Amino acid sequence: MAAAAGAASPADKERFICIYPAYLNNKKTIAEGRRIPIDKAVENPTSTEIQDVCAAVGFNVLLEKNKMYPREWNRDMQYRGRVRIQLKQDDGNPCLPQFPTRKSVMLYAAETIPKLKTRTQKMGGSDQSLQQGEGGKKGKGKKKK
Repeated sequence: MAAAAGAASPADKERFICIYPAYLNNKKTIAEGRRIPIDKAVENPTSTEIQDVCAAVGFNVLLEKNKMYPREWNRDMQYRGRVRIQLKQDDGNPCLPQFPTRKSVMLYAAETIPKLKTRTQKMGGSDQSLQQGEGGKKGKGKKKK
């Protein structure tokens, strides 16, 4: 017993906490796996985005691309993956004092993902394409008259 407990130190990869994108997704209900309040959740986060955010703040992070959240019915690549994060050191203290719990890590990731460059660039591009689309529709309307 004691040997098994000693072997599984918090620094072992098996002891890292897992965060699935469903935990942070505002399109999911709590029954579907969301674990944070809907007003703090993000629209369709990916495991890569969670990894980027957590690695940038200084966590020891592992991305497991082919893992899937058991409650996820959609098998698309967009919904695959999970991120493993080392929350505690060997002595049991948090690796980063500002993140003592898994919930604090999830809230931080959900708060930071919308600020990523990939997210902000996508938003800018879609605004321009919407404006062009509206212009095209107006032109077509005039031709019909």
